[in-house]
Parts: sequence; structure tokens; C-alpha cells
Amino acid sequence: MQKLEKQFHIHCVPSDVGRYCILPGDPGRVPAIAALFDDAHQVAYNREFNVWTGTLLGEKVTACSTGIGGPSAAIAMEELHKCGADTFIRTGTCGGIDLNVQSGDIVVATGAIRFEHTSLEYAPIEFPAVADWEITNALVDATKAMGYPLHIGVVQCKDSFYGQHSPDASPVSYELKAKWESWKRLGVKAS
Repeated sequence: MQKLEKQFHIHCVPSDVGRYCILPGDPGRVPAIAALFDDAHQVAYNREFNVWTGTLLGEKVTACSTGIGGPSAAIAMEELHKCGADTFIRTGTCGGIDLNVQSGDIVVATGAIRFEHTSLEYAPIEFPAVADWEITNALVDATKAMGYPLHIGVVQCKDSFYGQHSPDASPVSYELKAKWESWKRLGVKAS
């Protein structure tokens, strides 16, 4: 692949990006996140990738939208990493699987069921998707300090949004429904 001055999709160079990155899916959420930074400014906006950088507690921090799903999130993370980022926190909405998870609650993932295919490009399926322990603890501590309802545990990642919402429309509805029941029985928090 040819060497580019800026990353192909996110249109950034190393000086544009902080080591720490917050990754919402929706490009419209990035300015709201960046409003919490000092000296926030938009670095780039291309396709689903809206990139803002500023400082937080003296550290250079970047917020970059990833769009929907694993493939575009992988593109954002790979290109941010090429620019020097090494710590990523994915934030956004999810659907509760555990019936105790209510709208507005915070779910901190300790790991993920890899029921998608993007991660297979990076590690064999036998390798677990486990969150960094220090970052997970920091997120739990911050959520508790703010007093939000908190759920900690495994989540599920998948490729199809409507497979869970309209499984009967799929020729493999029997499998989708059986997997969903498995996730519930295993105590999976959210999708």
C-alpha cells in the first residue's frame, strides 16, 4: 500500500491524535465529548470518522467516531494507532440482554462474546476479547463516583442489528433465538 501523508480514512497525521482515544459510533456525539476537553478542535471529518482533539487533565486526548459495526471501528483504531494512539475506550448505546439492565444504566464491559467476524482478522476465535483491567476499574470507579446505575460483565458483539430485533425474518431464526437465550442464561449484560 502506498505511503500517505494523512491516514486514508480518518485523514489524520500523528500530531493530530492523542495517546488516549474515546470512540463513540455516532459522528454527532464527538463534539459533545470534545466539549469536555480543554482546547478542543476538530482535526478531520471524513465519511463516518469525525475526529476532535484537545487535552484532559494535561493529557492530549482524541475523540473519533467509528460509525456502526466492527469493520469501521477497526479502520478507525488501526489508523489512530498508526498516529500514536494506544488506549481506546468505546462508548455509546447498547441493548440490554440481562433484564436488570435498564435504559440509561451504564454497562462496563469486562469482555465480549465475539459473535461477529471482524475480530477474526486479528486473533483466532479461541483468544478471548477481554478488556484492560486497569481501564475497566477506572471506568467502574468513575461510574460509582457519579452515582449512575452500573452493570459490570460480559457483552456481546455482533454484525447484524436486526437479527436480534426481528429474528423471525431470518432463515436462521432458530439459531439467533437459541443464541440469545444462551446469552441470557450466561448473564451477558448487553449487546
